[in-house]
Amino acid sequence: MLLIDAHCHVSPLWFEPVETLLFQMDRHNVAQAVLTQILGQFDNRYQRDCVARYPDRFVSVGAIDPAAPDAVHQLGMLADDGAAGLRLRPDARSPGDDPLAIWRAAERHGLVISCGGPSAQFVSPAFADLIGSVPNLPIMLEHLAGWVRPDCDRKPETWTALLALARFPNITVKIPALGQLIARPVGQPLPASGPVLDPAGGAPLIELLDAFGPDRLMWGSDFPVVSSREGYANALGWTRDVFEQHRPASVAAIFGGNAARIFFQRKA
Repeated sequence: MLLIDAHCHVSPLWFEPVETLLFQMDRHNVAQAVLTQILGQFDNRYQRDCVARYPDRFVSVGAIDPAAPDAVHQLGMLADDGAAGLRLRPDARSPGDDPLAIWRAAERHGLVISCGGPSAQFVSPAFADLIGSVPNLPIMLEHLAGWVRPDCDRKPETWTALLALARFPNITVKIPALGQLIARPVGQPLPASGPVLDPAGGAPLIELLDAFGPDRLMWGSDFPVVSSREGYANALGWTRDVFEQHRPASVAAIFGGNAARIFFQRKA
């Protein structure tokens, strides 16, 4: 099975350099990864250089300031520089007459959007209108569409509204590692063997699979943040175990095939 990590971060200034990610990938047979720019960081040179050094292993999802007067021009330069995608918040808007100019420009350049933000913004009418305005723009909703973020209210109606985003064919959801869904009880000893977290806690992932289908989900480790939780190996293994009763073709799509199609083949 081709394994691709669809959401990870590298930097020599924050988190870890790319060599640390490669160590984890090689240990666990992860063939490729999507380097996703840190929120608020608009200097994409390090990710560009990582892709140049390891063109068969990485693609870059860069970032620009969407509110900058020349944001559309910057986006064009990012695309010309080989980026596969652009990271935006769901409420990102452009100055001037067209508030969706940055989104439309990404669509024209054939980029993929990695979209990170709170669930409340993803389920808003404004975001639904945005999605409908750029029907040919692939939009990846990070961190289970914000469900695992601390600012999510975790209300049933919010979850239902997130599942309803499956009505938009250009929406794909990045599923998180199991450690983002289930907190380990602090102060309790680890078990002698077996998983620390109960795979039954991954039930939302199965609901998501039922709503979106296997071709619109993709796994991302959130490296290196995952190293402060369950660790890279468990982020892959435990999350994959959640889907062990499903068709091998579905598991292969979620853990590699979809990212290959959307990020790597699109770039080629």
